Amino acid sequence: MKKRKTPKWLPGFCRVAGIMLLVVVIGLCAPITIPRIFGYEVYDVVSGSMEPEIPVGSVLYVKACDLQTVNEGDVIAYSDVDGVVAHRVVKNRTGLGEFVTKGDANNVEDRKPVSYERVVGRVELHLPLFGMGIALYASPVGKVYLLMTAGCGLMLWLLADRLEETT
Repeated sequence: MKKRKTPKWLPGFCRVAGIMLLVVVIGLCAPITIPRIFGYEVYDVVSGSMEPEIPVGSVLYVKACDLQTVNEGDVIAYSDVDGVVAHRVVKNRTGLGEFVTKGDANNVEDRKPVSYERVVGRVELHLPLFGMGIALYASPVGKVYLLMTAGCGLMLWLLADRLEETT
């Protein structure tokens, strides 16, 4: 039986394609994982209470801070029965250990003050539209796709090694 000769360009192509797939996976995971290393919590915005300043689909980077240093106008994230809420501080009642908050899109202040114990931290950064992508690949199906993409990248890299051995 005649042995087929591997084209010289094929191992290089497989290696580059494999590396590109791995870089895509790392690039998609970086906005979630790297900030957490530096103490940030990452959330995606699913309601319009802070529009237009923070639109639906944004990603929020929240960092714990000394709550007595939070100023009026800062945006804080706090736990609520429905999850985590991000609203602007109207008043910081340091003596009572609570905040009066309001969503930018709301006409009135929130009904109940937010106690310091419920505060996750101050919103340090928000990136519009990034939250939709994070929600997509942070879902169970998205994680499967990320793992499959990483696996394909690794397999292409290994295939390149095999093809180089046969040339």
